[in-house]
Amino acid sequence: MQWTNLNEQTVYENRWFRVRLADVALPDGNRLDHFLIRMRPVAVATSVNAANEVLLLWRHRFITDSWGWELAAGVVEDGEEIAAAAAREMEEETGWRPGPLRHLMTVEPSNGLTDARHHLYWSESATYTGPPQDGFESSRREWIPLKLVPDLIARGEVPAAGMAAGLLMLHALRLG
Repeated sequence: MQWTNLNEQTVYENRWFRVRLADVALPDGNRLDHFLIRMRPVAVATSVNAANEVLLLWRHRFITDSWGWELAAGVVEDGEEIAAAAAREMEEETGWRPGPLRHLMTVEPSNGLTDARHHLYWSESATYTGPPQDGFESSRREWIPLKLVPDLIARGEVPAAGMAAGLLMLHALRLG
C-alpha cells in the first residue's frame, strides 16, 4: 500500500524550510494534493556525566505555549557534518563543549507532514567553556539525574517526542 509522489511544487520557502504541494497517487488509483514541509536536518546533543546526570535546557516554546526540558538542538548548516553541528549547538546553547560524541538515534518527528530528521548524539564528558552564546534559547541549563527521566516524561515535562525518546534511550543505556 505505497503512496507515490508524482510531482512537487514549492508554495513557500525560506532559509529554514520549504512548503511544497505534492501530487500523490494512491494505491487504489486515486490522486490527491498533499502539502508537506521539507526541512534541513536537525542536530541534537547532550552529555551524561560520571554521576549519571544529563545536561538539559528548561525552555518555553511559544508555538504550543509550553515549558519543558529539552536537549540542545539546531539545524545543520550547509556543508556541516551532523556530529559537528550537534557539538556546536550544545556549546552555543549550554556553554558546555561535549567530549567525543556518539550517535544515539535518528528520529522522524512528524513524517506524515515533514521530512525532518533529528539526529541525536551524546557524550560521556563535557567541558564548561563559559556562559552560553545563545543564552536566549533557555531559561536555565541544569544537570538532571538520569534516573528522574521517566518521571519527567510521565509528568509531561519533556513534551518533545524526539527528546523524550532520546532521553529514554540514554536512561536504558546508562541505568539499564
